Amino acid sequence: MVPPADCPAGAVRLQAVLFDMDGVVTDTATAHMAAWKRLFDEYLRARRPESAAFSAEDYRRHVDGKPRYDGVAAFLASRGIDLPRGAPDDDPETETVCGLGNRKNRYFRAWLSQHSIDAFPGSRALLAELETAGIRAAVFSSSRNARDVLESAGMLDRFEVAVDGRDMAEAGLPGKPDPAIMLRAAEKLGVAPSHAAVIEDALAGVEAGAKGGFAQVVGVDRSGDGQALRNAGADLVVADLAELAVGSGPQFALRKLSSLPRVADLQDSLPDRIRGKRLAVFLDYDGTLSPIVDDPAKATLGEGMRDALRRLSRRMPVAIVSGRDLKDVQAFVQDDQLYYAGSHGFDLAGPDGWREVAKQGEAFLPALKAAAAALEENLARISGARVERKRFALAVHFRQVSDADEPKVVDAVRDTIARHDDLHASAGKKVFDVKPRIDWHKGRAVLSLLATLDLDADDVLPVYVGDDTTDEDAFRALADRGLCVVVRDGADRRTAARFALEDTEDVERFLFWLADVADADTVDGESTE
Repeated sequence: MVPPADCPAGAVRLQAVLFDMDGVVTDTATAHMAAWKRLFDEYLRARRPESAAFSAEDYRRHVDGKPRYDGVAAFLASRGIDLPRGAPDDDPETETVCGLGNRKNRYFRAWLSQHSIDAFPGSRALLAELETAGIRAAVFSSSRNARDVLESAGMLDRFEVAVDGRDMAEAGLPGKPDPAIMLRAAEKLGVAPSHAAVIEDALAGVEAGAKGGFAQVVGVDRSGDGQALRNAGADLVVADLAELAVGSGPQFALRKLSSLPRVADLQDSLPDRIRGKRLAVFLDYDGTLSPIVDDPAKATLGEGMRDALRRLSRRMPVAIVSGRDLKDVQAFVQDDQLYYAGSHGFDLAGPDGWREVAKQGEAFLPALKAAAAALEENLARISGARVERKRFALAVHFRQVSDADEPKVVDAVRDTIARHDDLHASAGKKVFDVKPRIDWHKGRAVLSLLATLDLDADDVLPVYVGDDTTDEDAFRALADRGLCVVVRDGADRRTAARFALEDTEDVERFLFWLADVADADTVDGESTE
């Protein structure tokens, strides 16, 4: 088999994949960051009150992926603090590297006792694909709590081998960027490093994988630092493991829009996946239900699409999930039997007057107002640039801006965001979306709607159709349980979707087909309404 473009020529076929745990398999970064921040902020206030607080950048550069004591030493060294190493049995109140590390562990375990750990849906999906392909899996972590974390996430039995911080201590293995823990995992599997891939999210972990002679090193970029991962030695960089393709070559390749199968080519087999399931359909608006147009105010809904939505909503819950303001997308669709998630999911509404607002977004309204004013002032002299104010977001449109002026738009957005740490911007199709810097997006909105509608169950198949980068959050959230369909637009990029449609006309045909399948399933199952 000829390797795809994203797979190195002459690459050997993978026999195993070695997964880092934190940030790759389990979503524990929040818990670890909270424990590290509590530890170091308390310590710095007592010892050096003038020192800057522990930051997300400190976490990424000094402690992420390292054994706990090494992380303590590395961060303290960055602040010019030298403490005696101490011993692993030091009391948590002892002012040694080990004592501080034990205190951090106490804080982390306190968090773990009150919360459950989630596994990333894309990681669950990838593990299932590897099992189908006969590729073995191991997990490694420098954390002594790794097995407890994996047990909390329901993931411990998904791996043939697990190597953790306790194993490292017993064997005297050095921490990353030394590849010792990865090599031990490969050894326990009985697989040569040259036939195994490593998946890491930490810079030190990627560097370790590159040093270890592994067949492929995949970096997971959940914080927008993909280039640093490449510089550290990653062969591929993805935002989520759902973007990795298995079986298209001897090693992992990137899943791209251009490589996805068309829904129409699989419609003979899809009914088997749908049969017996309750469907819930989630749809983006611009570029999905209505073609992209130069003037967003003219993105009207065609009568055929309107009929498809009406027919579909008689059989199953249907929601429109859009970056537009709630009132704007409702005005375009004009169907009060549908559910809506406006402003990237911050503003929710549905039949019978149901309404819910994500409270997390309200604290960001002053920052959004200030950013809008600054952007309007900075873009006023750029012909074609327009700032669209939304309740919980902003959109900077530049579809009508000349090629020569586009860099000025980019600079204006970058400069504005740099002055607002509580906001971030993401690029779409000739638009920048400016949103609160919190873990809330279209994916979270879809999961919230599933829970609200009592559809968070194994017999429910969520279907999501979208075309833009903001829809990728929903594809990732549903990677292990949904039918994720992307609308191609001619450009190519990584995606977590599994199937593709060509344009809005293709979307309309797909929705009518879904309604037909639902009708047939209802008849076969002798269901009555």
